[in-house]
Amino acid sequence: MKRVVVHPARCVGCMQCMLACATAHSQSGALFAAVRESPPPRPRVHVGVGLYGEGFPNRCRHCDPAPCQLACLPGAISRDSGTGTVLIDPERCINCASCAMACPFGVIRYHAEHHAPLGKTVAVKCDNCLARLRQGRIPACVEVCKTGALTFEEADAALKRQTDAVARSVSRTAEEVPPAPGFALLTAARKSQLALKNP
Repeated sequence: MKRVVVHPARCVGCMQCMLACATAHSQSGALFAAVRESPPPRPRVHVGVGLYGEGFPNRCRHCDPAPCQLACLPGAISRDSGTGTVLIDPERCINCASCAMACPFGVIRYHAEHHAPLGKTVAVKCDNCLARLRQGRIPACVEVCKTGALTFEEADAALKRQTDAVARSVSRTAEEVPPAPGFALLTAARKSQLALKNP
């Protein structure tokens, strides 16, 4: 089963994934109309900042078993059997924050949503763009990511590629495979900035 795979080393912190996610989950589905909606659409993927200012796209991993689902008191969290996506029912959510406390990745937020009862604050997290998947499209965050920090692929294929890369890097006769020039330059510049701020 395909899933969104995060490649943190490729993230440049542009936050396009956040913008695309908020737009995809808006009432209109269009950026310029979405900015005028009430309640305003919000992203379900969040870009954090690392030690050297590098970005990290943090999103729901749809764990199995899911700690948030196990902790949900009213049973508002369920799993879609076809895709394995962990979903929150805004009608049943009582805003108790048990799911957020149980989530080891800190991806659950609380705010009003257009599909929730009017004025009700509910738990919100990534739904793997389930509506887009049913249309044969890929998740919005993956579609806009130009650096490949987010990909939509079989988890086994992604793990095998990473294992092969690690194996090549420790092989005696292998040549070191340098990262893309832009990423190496960006990381070096951020390390230098940090060194200047903290002598």
